[in-house]
Amino acid sequence: MTPPVHGSPAAGPAPSARTRLARGEDPRSLVTRHDVVLRPDPRRVITKLFIPGRELLIRGDSRADPVMRRLLAMPEEDVRAELAGIVARYAPRHHDFLGMLQARFAQIAPRFDDPTELSVERRLLAAACFTMEFAVETAALFNPSMVAHPEQSDCPPGWLRFVMSVRAVGEGHVSSIEFRTGMVGPEGQVVLDDPGTRTVLPEAIPTRYHKDVFVQHYGSRRPDGESAEFIFDRLPDAFDVDTLHEVLASVRRQALTRGGVLSVIERFEWMAASSYSVEFPADSALDERVIHPVGPAESHGMEDLRLTAYADADGRRDFRGTYTAFSGDRVEPHLLMTDDFITFHMSQLAGTAARNKGMALFPRPVGGRELALSRWDRESTSLAVAQDLVRWEADVTLDAPDRMWSLIQSGNCGPPIETDAGWLVLTHGVGPMRRYAISAILLDREDPSQVIGRLARPLLEAEGTEQVGYVPHVVYSCGGLVHHGQLVLPYGASDSEVRFASIPLEALLAALSAS
Repeated sequence: MTPPVHGSPAAGPAPSARTRLARGEDPRSLVTRHDVVLRPDPRRVITKLFIPGRELLIRGDSRADPVMRRLLAMPEEDVRAELAGIVARYAPRHHDFLGMLQARFAQIAPRFDDPTELSVERRLLAAACFTMEFAVETAALFNPSMVAHPEQSDCPPGWLRFVMSVRAVGEGHVSSIEFRTGMVGPEGQVVLDDPGTRTVLPEAIPTRYHKDVFVQHYGSRRPDGESAEFIFDRLPDAFDVDTLHEVLASVRRQALTRGGVLSVIERFEWMAASSYSVEFPADSALDERVIHPVGPAESHGMEDLRLTAYADADGRRDFRGTYTAFSGDRVEPHLLMTDDFITFHMSQLAGTAARNKGMALFPRPVGGRELALSRWDRESTSLAVAQDLVRWEADVTLDAPDRMWSLIQSGNCGPPIETDAGWLVLTHGVGPMRRYAISAILLDREDPSQVIGRLARPLLEAEGTEQVGYVPHVVYSCGGLVHHGQLVLPYGASDSEVRFASIPLEALLAALSAS
């Protein structure tokens, strides 16, 4: 694969200066494609636990014990030489390679009779024997979402710095969340910062849970409901892991008199592991940070984060987004929250609308309610409503698959964008031959359940080399931003790479209002 291509302030064609779309004219004429392309870079790798005999896709008996016996038999001078070579080869690829090895040894130390008897070098080499590199972008890099960067001090006049999330796909089709940074210019130009090849993973930190989410995900018709009710009755509305463990310990002591207790405890521990918080080193660069699946609900991938800059009713601001958690046999939307792109909180969601793929949050409450776009029925874009960002209920259908280019399904292409004319929602449709297209609808600003504009034809379809890739004929975005009257739209092309387009906002809104 080819390394990423990066733009410069002078790179790319200038966007069209058109401000209106003539009646009956093709909306695609509004779109200016830019020559900046972000491609996957297989040099970007993370480290993961490796158990010999239990490789990623093959389940077998562990060969940990014979590996350790052979390691312990190695002469000390050979251990030192091998470790020096490993550090020289691998340390430049990771943020804190030696720190990672120390943490890995803490994981495997109980397998040794007395780990304190081992030299520091032998401990680190043992850790390396139980570590593997995983190329997070070896298959694809696509489905971007763009927000304004919280730090704008180094921008030239007229330019805006951005943060862009991307879906990175590695070995076994496992997806991670990565970030890129850059700037957009006053005419929609796009410049990408060079992310380099070094990566860093976060560390887990304490988190809090919502009982309502646990109730929703547990289910009310399980045969072991009595034991579950015993646990729920003793949990407050919000709680931490220590409180949960205390309650689970109390029910575990009743295993003889409560049938199925162990399976109930296992289910609660699964739900707790699926909501978590992580923190990156403060001295790491934003585009070094990789959020790789942690919880069991997302063990097979974290897909298509839709970021938005969010402001609550009191004016407090942070960044929020939903992503698709894939466990291998189930998909569901999860919530991501951060205010600094260092500490991240991931949690499950509840309610009828928190199903399937394609959920996207509104950037603020509307009419005292939290709103989101949902594709809970698997084929239509609907409005979802919540009081607390946790339990989401389906409200009304906004966009159904009723056009030739969306006969298969419709959905959103990112969070709604607030404009004076209304809420601009970029949409996607899937038509014959599984060909994707991007279009748009306009929702009433005060009552987003009302659709006040809809393009009759797509804005963007795969053209030329965009049609060739991991999944052919796909164009898909998880969110753009507006700057100097231009809608800057990053989009995935054939589930392989990220490309960029710009659209005059006034002309797009005029076309929607006239439709």
